Amino acid sequence: MTNPTRPYTPAAGHDTTRPRPIVPALGRLYGALDTAAETVLRVVAGVVLIAHGFPKILDPMGSIGMVESIGFYPGFIWSPALAMTEFLGGVLLVLGLLTRPAAFATMIVLLVTVWFHWIHLAQGYAGAEFSILWSAILFFFAIRGANRHSVDALIGR
Repeated sequence: MTNPTRPYTPAAGHDTTRPRPIVPALGRLYGALDTAAETVLRVVAGVVLIAHGFPKILDPMGSIGMVESIGFYPGFIWSPALAMTEFLGGVLLVLGLLTRPAAFATMIVLLVTVWFHWIHLAQGYAGAEFSILWSAILFFFAIRGANRHSVDALIGR
């Protein structure tokens, strides 16, 4: 346990511009789990994208009507592209391989679903909120990339 009179010192290599924890004694724990928490978020996001994209991979032409209904023609190109982006993007996120491009591509897909639910289906925020959340998570990884627990780190990217 840290001495409460001693100033908060983040773990080596961690951002010193972050505000101090409300409970300073937990500062070292937060610092130690920082990278692990980021890895868990990336892997869980990838697994969920894989699960969501898997049925589309099994029937890559199954979304032709949906993609054409929102203006993406020809559907026989966009439907498999949607399936591959969700499924393969998820696999790449889990591995932490080509993390930035995978996250960016899947973020674009999710931003289209925001528009689809909010505008096309007229569901507003209630229909688009999950896609907004997913877009934000993917934006984080598109900008940040993977961390040291990734294939990107192993190959020096």
